[in-house]
Amino acid sequence: MADKKLSSVALLLGVSLLTASFTLIAKAEQSAAMSEQHKQWLRNEFVPKHQAIIPKVAVADMFYGCNLDRKVDPIPYQLAQIIEKMDKGQLAEKLDLCLKGDTPQSDSALNYGLVGCFTDQLSALPKEERDEKMELVTGAIERLSREQRQKSFTKCVSEQAIKYIK
Repeated sequence: MADKKLSSVALLLGVSLLTASFTLIAKAEQSAAMSEQHKQWLRNEFVPKHQAIIPKVAVADMFYGCNLDRKVDPIPYQLAQIIEKMDKGQLAEKLDLCLKGDTPQSDSALNYGLVGCFTDQLSALPKEERDEKMELVTGAIERLSREQRQKSFTKCVSEQAIKYIK
């Protein structure tokens, strides 16, 4: 009789463990599916916004870097202020004025864009560390080929644009 009770308990325990295992597997599969659905939702939600803001961020970086150097506009803009509040048309005019005949595709515009983008990316660092890193950026701009600078600018702007998505 004791053996029968023990067998029944063992059987119940086995069934319980099996049920718990199936439940955990089902939840894991559901979680993975939800995770994939969530990833797709994020892509659908943010990729178009990210792609839409990249050109404005790039132009803002160019204007910011140019204005730091040439001081064409007396207002000491913050990059976030330019990106979030300035009209695209006004920004394009300010960049054109600052570039003094150079095009946004010129080497000088690209270099200004790199300065602007990295200034924004490093803005959270303490001043001394930020200044050291900006010296490295300036040195890299002087040494890198146009193709390498273009790749660097594209990557920097793409990462930077994420923080301005609304």
